[in-house]
Amino acid sequence: MSPPAVHQGAPLRNALTIDVEDYFQVSAFAPYIARSDWDQRECRVERNVDRILALLARHDTQATFFTLGWIAQRYPQLVRRIADAGHEVASHGYGHQRASDLTEAEFTADIESAKQILEDLCGVPVTGYRAPSFSIGTGNLWAFDCLARAGYRYSSSIYPIAHDHYGMPDAPRFAHRVNDSLIEVPITTLRLFGRNLPSSGGGYFRLLPYAVSRWMLRQVQSRDNESAIFYFHPWEIDTEQPRIPGINSKTRFRHYVNIDRMERRLERLLGDFQWGRMDHLFLGRARSSAPHTASSAPPCHA
Repeated sequence: MSPPAVHQGAPLRNALTIDVEDYFQVSAFAPYIARSDWDQRECRVERNVDRILALLARHDTQATFFTLGWIAQRYPQLVRRIADAGHEVASHGYGHQRASDLTEAEFTADIESAKQILEDLCGVPVTGYRAPSFSIGTGNLWAFDCLARAGYRYSSSIYPIAHDHYGMPDAPRFAHRVNDSLIEVPITTLRLFGRNLPSSGGGYFRLLPYAVSRWMLRQVQSRDNESAIFYFHPWEIDTEQPRIPGINSKTRFRHYVNIDRMERRLERLLGDFQWGRMDHLFLGRARSSAPHTASSAPPCHA
C-alpha cells in the first residue's frame, strides 16, 4: 500500500507517542530496583501524565499513550482521562518485561492481560502495542504472530539502530506489514553516512541540541516523504523524581541528562510540527510486505 496521502505543499502529520511507565520501571534500573519493590516506591506517573495532557490540550494535539497494565490497574481514572481527552490508549504490555526475556506463552499472557485491562477501562478496542525497550528483534519475530492472535493491529516495537540495549539496524525504517493482520511501525531514524541515526525522541532528544533534532525530523519528512514517530516518557519531564542510588555513571547520565529542559523542548516540538495518533495515521496504510516478516516464525503457543 502507499504511504498516507499528502497534499502538495502541506506538512506531513507525525505520530506523537508517550510510553506510560514510571521512573522506577525503566529497564536500565532493573539491576538496582527489584520488581517486588515497585509497590513501595513513590509513584509519580499520574501527575506527570496530567501535565502532558495539559500540554497537548494547549496545542490542540492528539497522541498515542502506550500504557502499562500495571499502571492502569493502579490508576484507572488516569487511563479514562487519556481516552476522554481524545487520545489513543495503546498497550505497553503489563509489567514492563522485555519481550526478548519472555517465552511465547509468557509473552502471550502479558499482552493479553494488558489489552484486557486497558479495554475494560477505556471502553474501546486497543489495537496498538509497543514492546518495552523495543525488545522485538531477530531472535523473537514470533512475537508478531502472538500480537496478531491477541487482536492487535499494529506494533511499534522495533528501533532500526545499533544500540547496546536494543535495536535492529537492518530492519525496514518505515511502516511495513509483518503478517496478514499486523503492521510494524518502527521508531524513526535518519539515514545518513550509510547508517541509521536515532531521530525520534527518548534520551537522544534530551542530549542533542533541539535544532539538531528538528533538522533530523525535517530531513525524514522532506527526503523520505514519511511521517515521523516520536516518543518520550512521563518521567522525562519530572525534575523532582527520586534519584536512584548506586547506579553506574552511564545509566545516571542517560536517565537524567537535560530533564530540566525536556518540557520546554516539547513545547517547541509541538509548535514546529503537526502531530496525531498512531492509529489514525497508520492503520491500513502500511506497505504490502518487507523483509523481517514473521511469516516464517512458528505459531505462538499460549
